Amino acid sequence: EGTGHIWLDEVNCTGEEEKLSECHSRPWGEHNCQHLEDASVECSDSSISKLGNLRLLNGPNRCAGRVEVLHNHMWGTVCDDGWDLEDAAVVCRQLGCGTALWALSGAYFGRGHDPIWLDEVECTGAEESLFSCVTRAWGHNNCVHGEDAGVVCS
Repeated sequence: EGTGHIWLDEVNCTGEEEKLSECHSRPWGEHNCQHLEDASVECSDSSISKLGNLRLLNGPNRCAGRVEVLHNHMWGTVCDDGWDLEDAAVVCRQLGCGTALWALSGAYFGRGHDPIWLDEVECTGAEESLFSCVTRAWGHNNCVHGEDAGVVCS
């Protein structure tokens, strides 16, 4: 819990901004908050590129869950066709979550409700970003959300 002035309220980011100041919010200094509503972030000291374009949902912690990617301002899922430990390793590294323990298929962490953006992801495991791996074109897939990919990282 902080003290002093509260500068931002109702902050809404798409995930593609480079700075917090680029997100939509109430005017600077206008708020209806108390300090018990203070927000915080946890940063990684690894060199992560395009971290904001990748997330894990419905898992027990931030390093496990259904894999989702941001494309054209819209979050979507990754199909599990060919999904393996090398692909999961890239996701875990990109998110600063250590090594991949499991590459899960069959919507293990629940079905997504957004577009299925990626299919037939083929990473060697050495890539720094999932977006450097070979895949079908954005949105081109033969999948249903019952095939959403997931990961568990260390």
